[in-house]
Amino acid sequence: MTETRLGRQTPTIMVVLPYLVSLGAEAVAIYNRSKRKAQPWQELMLEDIMAVDENGLWKHIKYGWSIPRRNGKSEILIMRAIWGVTHGRRVLYTAHRTTTSSNAWSKCCDRLSEAGYQEGVDYKTTKKYGLETIEWLDGNGAVINFRTRSSKGGLGEGYDDLIIDEAQEYTSDQESALKYVVTDSKNPQTLMCGTPPTAVSSGTVFLNYRKNTLNGKNESGGWAEWSVPRLTDAHDPELWYETNPSLGYILSERTIKDELGDDQVDDNIQRLGLWLTYSQKSAISRREWDEYKIEKPELKTPVRLFFGVKYAKVTANVSLSVAVKLPDGKIFVEAIDCRPVRDGNAWIIDYLRSVHATKVVIDGAGHQDILASDMKDAGVKCKAVLPKLSEVIEANALFEQKLFEGSICHSGQPSLTQAVSNSEHRAIGSSGGYGYAALTEGIDITLLESVSLAHWICSTAKEVKKQRICY
Repeated sequence: MTETRLGRQTPTIMVVLPYLVSLGAEAVAIYNRSKRKAQPWQELMLEDIMAVDENGLWKHIKYGWSIPRRNGKSEILIMRAIWGVTHGRRVLYTAHRTTTSSNAWSKCCDRLSEAGYQEGVDYKTTKKYGLETIEWLDGNGAVINFRTRSSKGGLGEGYDDLIIDEAQEYTSDQESALKYVVTDSKNPQTLMCGTPPTAVSSGTVFLNYRKNTLNGKNESGGWAEWSVPRLTDAHDPELWYETNPSLGYILSERTIKDELGDDQVDDNIQRLGLWLTYSQKSAISRREWDEYKIEKPELKTPVRLFFGVKYAKVTANVSLSVAVKLPDGKIFVEAIDCRPVRDGNAWIIDYLRSVHATKVVIDGAGHQDILASDMKDAGVKCKAVLPKLSEVIEANALFEQKLFEGSICHSGQPSLTQAVSNSEHRAIGSSGGYGYAALTEGIDITLLESVSLAHWICSTAKEVKKQRICY
């Protein structure tokens, strides 16, 4: 008989403070009296989460963990909440969606009942959807309140334990409203559990907590995750076993194989626990940008090429990009090159001359007049446009508007994709206009800015009318 292969039971990355005593076995014992049985990795996690010092205080005042979907990561929260209410603690269980918090209440009720506790004797429940409660009846005030998170939730209420389910959606506004609910507790603990953020995740607290804990900035914080270190082949079964501790228990290879699609980034996040190195809070997300990728543009004749040149404010670089209108009315954009300013303007001039450019728009105080003059001296025939601030603002607004309308396409250049998916708006002018800034160090945002300029000059150019000869 072939032995069932099991997923890795210890985290691939973890930060745990040293300890000698833990109450984790108590929580596991209560849970195992129900019809469920804790998996080995869940038992190990609870040992770390519920470690205490010589005074019986939690070693980890905060503890977070990230595990790919459908592994049972939230079941640890159920175990911890049940232990809390049976040991005189006040627990606030929060989730991003009401369905999640309501489902957690249902699970806690089921586990308590299966473990031998009786509703009406040991505890009572409030079943109002979105406001569920489990209250212990021994008079010590122990309770679990289940709530959907908001920027106002929890204010004015005091708890011992704060649980953040679906932590990838935990926003800074919600944290401001909730973090003080455990301030008055003599032995508080905050738990956060979720998956790595995706392009549509709204939270930043989970991301920042992970970064700070891994960098040693959280003196009383713990962290655990099952993940791959970089984007890789999500269809590799060896990686499934490395990053999914419940594989062989409640997950199967067949189930994982069936769920995987063509989006390697999403599959890496959801199934392999990848934490992306580029920002998910970009003004234009990677997913949004990739949506408009095409293999090869079909050009109409005559081909009219429009260029954008942007000199950097932060780095000493300059970028050149091109835009061309396609027969279907869309505008195809592409980055040509990004070089140090000290290399001079000759490479830009040579390129514009070789392709018979129609127009070029140049932005960058202190440099645009020099390039325009160099072009004139070199006999470059295409018109040089030096935009005013209001036109740069218009160019950026128009670029995003047309992109999200689906009127812009591109070939998916890695360098341009990296710049676009790591961009944030920066205020320019005094009327609410914006330019772009890089979110990640080492990325030159002029690649995006030059593309925006090229798109603007292409989209605003008048169509060439065919000459009509009448006799």
